[in-house]
Amino acid sequence: MFQDKTIAFIGSGIMGEAMIRGLLAQNSVAADQIIASDPWPPRLEEIKGKYGIRVTKDNREAAEAGQIIVLSIKPQSVPLVLPEIRGHLRSRDLLLSIIAGMPIGKLADSSAHAAVVRSMPNTPAQIGQGITVWTATREVTEEQKGQAREILGSLGKEIFVEEEDYLDMATALSGSGPGYVFLFMEALIDAGVHMGFSRRVAEQLVFQTILGSVEYAAQSGKHVAELRNQVTSPGGTTAAALYHMEKGGLRTVISRGIWAAYQRSMALGKGKPDKGPEL
Repeated sequence: MFQDKTIAFIGSGIMGEAMIRGLLAQNSVAADQIIASDPWPPRLEEIKGKYGIRVTKDNREAAEAGQIIVLSIKPQSVPLVLPEIRGHLRSRDLLLSIIAGMPIGKLADSSAHAAVVRSMPNTPAQIGQGITVWTATREVTEEQKGQAREILGSLGKEIFVEEEDYLDMATALSGSGPGYVFLFMEALIDAGVHMGFSRRVAEQLVFQTILGSVEYAAQSGKHVAELRNQVTSPGGTTAAALYHMEKGGLRTVISRGIWAAYQRSMALGKGKPDKGPEL
């Protein structure tokens, strides 16, 4: 799939490194088929030493060297980086972006390139356990879609969608999702400490409970409501806890929070300023 291809990573931060590590671990490409750029020389030396890939400080050099160019930069770096690589991509190249909130049309216009993939990975991608939703312009070929699947698959699972609107939805649900899970975990741990567990033991109990519950749900093939009913005995401890959570509006608060994230994702994609949370 990547025979005679070079993958250029514009930006070699945490997510860029995760993709490099995943591709090499899967033997999808050889180290000499990857080039990465970064403005910080110590970072370049670090990833070169770890993976044996080619490195450069020059974004243009990286873009010209690759047939697949991965934009793994932060949104605030876009105004500096995209003008640098504009005009340095060939028509047959693939531009793949993991930049949060950057619409595919703006990516194409800013880079003067038509074949663009926009994706939304999430934090667990750093350990190969993420989920990435992605879409592509009409100019992206089937072969290039296969290459995009392989690259994004190095971060975990991937889902292709035909319409870009789903990227904003994915940003709110799976992109921001780890933050919701971490908050819930934090609340469980604090409750355990309040009851008398040491924080270390409370963390162990919560981490394994969350991990085991997710694996059990994924393997059961059952609706999560059915699984919840299985562990909720009439008049039991789980029923007592769930009663107070529902009474407190937990389900509604979660739904409203995700909707707020969705609205904010759409606003940022249109270039509207982030006004902060509504109180």
